[in-house]
Amino acid sequence: MELEELEGQEPVSPNGQYFSSNVISLSVLAIWEFEIPFDPESQTISLLIKNVFLPVSPRFSSIMVENNGKKEWKRVEVKLEDHVYTPTFPSGLSLESYDKYFDDYISKLLTERFPQGKPLWEIHIITYPTSNAATNVIFKLHHALGDGYSLMGALISSMQRADNPSLPLTFPSRKRPESKRENFVTKTFSGFCNTISDLWSGTLKTMNGDVLTPIRSGNDAIEFRPATVSTMTFSLDQIKSIKDKLGVTVNDVLTGMIFFGTRLYMQEMNQSSSKADCTAMVLLNTRIMGDYMPIEEMIKPNSKAPWGNRFTFMHVPIPKLTELSNALDFIWNTRKIIKRKRNSFAAYFNSRLLELVHKFGSHEACGKYIHRTLKNSSMLISNLIGPVEQMSLANHPIKGFYFVVGGGPLSLEITIVSYMGKVRVAFNMEKDVIDPQKLKSCMENALQMILNDSHDSRTYVA
Repeated sequence: MELEELEGQEPVSPNGQYFSSNVISLSVLAIWEFEIPFDPESQTISLLIKNVFLPVSPRFSSIMVENNGKKEWKRVEVKLEDHVYTPTFPSGLSLESYDKYFDDYISKLLTERFPQGKPLWEIHIITYPTSNAATNVIFKLHHALGDGYSLMGALISSMQRADNPSLPLTFPSRKRPESKRENFVTKTFSGFCNTISDLWSGTLKTMNGDVLTPIRSGNDAIEFRPATVSTMTFSLDQIKSIKDKLGVTVNDVLTGMIFFGTRLYMQEMNQSSSKADCTAMVLLNTRIMGDYMPIEEMIKPNSKAPWGNRFTFMHVPIPKLTELSNALDFIWNTRKIIKRKRNSFAAYFNSRLLELVHKFGSHEACGKYIHRTLKNSSMLISNLIGPVEQMSLANHPIKGFYFVVGGGPLSLEITIVSYMGKVRVAFNMEKDVIDPQKLKSCMENALQMILNDSHDSRTYVA
């Protein structure tokens, strides 16, 4: 039943329209692993949804409607039974068997689109124990509601500190290492050159695409094919020790490690593919502030960390094994490439291009452009920062969490989040195309080689 419209209907943002077209429909799955069982029959979940989750944003109580060719958010009454699911698995199975049921369930959620006519979110409570948790709670949220920063901020705002609920959650420092100062004229000229180069190379990649390799099948409708989700956990202190030794950032280390591990995997699966030209789509938060802000601050006009889809992407070439002499070169090379691309207006022009396509074409045309850009890339990388302290939901401690993106037409998507001194890396892979165990083994080897080389390296600041 529709609520009385005391306020005008809010227009869907351009990015929200692009991500909810007939061509592409992106969603975010946040998986929360609880230490103790969660009773779905209790009033806890319904009270949390009504009193904490829904008030975060009116979009959680709205459906997307089209009016004169423009999409708008329309407030409706939320029926919890249409959004909260508790699947039934066979009873009395082993943890390994429940792991398989859980993995298959995640795969199904990733390939299913949201039904029309109801708000674009779901909660799935998996009451059966797995190797990682006594209970898993999955929040599935459409990307039109907001980007990872907004959605994760909304979910974290529903949590409390497990050790002391009266204290706020804190997040790791995002201080970047000092860079060499550049002459203004030199920086402006290099920025202009970088912009032209990036626009040209990005256009070629969007039109032609990467070659087929062990991490890119090129299959049609990958977003509807079965997926395999697997995760790895790394010590944040270990990553920081490499960061401090090399004078780079945590993201530089993680991205360099992922690129190196991916190339090792490609070489192991197909020797010739280690020389193939491959591109990663790296997502960047465009907000001024990097840390999460209270939801009430995010939704204010002119907020420094506003709600919505405020991100852009960069085409980042994955370094080849033949081009670099040791494992650390992957980190330094990756840092150099991303730093150069940050000194470019290509992402800005890409956004303006989408606006023009939207203005003179349609949101469907923009959706086709984004779909093609993603499909023609080899992998996608996205990262978020999680709290330093352990979280709890209704006095249920959260052991770990991670997120994955559904609806993307790629064979490999990698997402990263930090939590309680650890880094969780999730791999969303096209099933039967990428070998999860072999890929994870290559990632472990990459980190070990980086650690070994960093012990013998001089401190370096780019």
